[in-house]
Amino acid sequence: MNLNSILTRRDFCATLSGVSALCLARPDLFAEDSSDFQFKYILGSCMYGYADLKEIVPEASKIGATAIDIWPKVHGNQREQLEAMGEDNFAEFLQSHDVTLGCITQYKLGPFGLQNEMKLAQRLGCKTIVAGGKGPVGLTGKELKSAVGKFVEQMKPHLAVAEETGVTIAIENHGNNLIDSPDSLKWLAELRPSKHLGIAFAPYHLPQDTTLLSQLIRDLGDSIEMFYAWQHGMSCSKKLPKEQELLQMPGRGELDFAPLIEALQDIKYAGWTEIFMHPVPRGIPILETTAEVTAEINRSRNYLANRITPR
Repeated sequence: MNLNSILTRRDFCATLSGVSALCLARPDLFAEDSSDFQFKYILGSCMYGYADLKEIVPEASKIGATAIDIWPKVHGNQREQLEAMGEDNFAEFLQSHDVTLGCITQYKLGPFGLQNEMKLAQRLGCKTIVAGGKGPVGLTGKELKSAVGKFVEQMKPHLAVAEETGVTIAIENHGNNLIDSPDSLKWLAELRPSKHLGIAFAPYHLPQDTTLLSQLIRDLGDSIEMFYAWQHGMSCSKKLPKEQELLQMPGRGELDFAPLIEALQDIKYAGWTEIFMHPVPRGIPILETTAEVTAEINRSRNYLANRITPR
């Protein structure tokens, strides 16, 4: 044995002191890079059509999701399934699969009809409800700003309930809606009186211009609560061959998500990301089997992961 290679207690203490001093002087050399970006995935139940929750929920972990977004009819029927199961059974079922209820999508109730839904969300530990905006469509300029301001005023009593229940109401920029354009989104972000009013950002419903979309993400900043990894492709308004319908998915259509991801990194986005598309007709799964749906989501997830720039 080489006695020179033996580290004495005195040597060890001296070395440890030196490392400690270096950690204090240069923590960047030892701390994990806090700027690393990762998507916080949530699984949209309607991607599986009207499949049973007992079939859908186990798929969450397979796509790297920790939570589920449940949709009511016509897109899915998992919200109705929750009602049939009962809240306690539903909560126990999710817990058994280490999945939380991350979001309830409720276009049918609208932004002014969510009081009871927010209370249910609170009981189930859900922090996000997605709805559409409500108001006149096709406005621009001062008329648009005024209409968004009126919408925000109408939301105030509902935001009071949102604050009491710990829920954020995220308004999607859905087509043919008051909140359906870049300007309307920016006015909503600027005029919102509470962080309990946010945005569900859907690239599908906006011009497929990466410069516009990425700058809009930066402009909206922390008002974004939900990011739909979803592009227009060849639309979801009419029946198409499956290969064309799937062009809504990241990595299949023409939209380059890399600039959008760079913008999400810039704003340090930490909200939900839902890989998404709509099938035609609504209420069917995007592909025939549960396994195929999950594989398709993972195909897009791999595409998105490969476009994250390390920093």
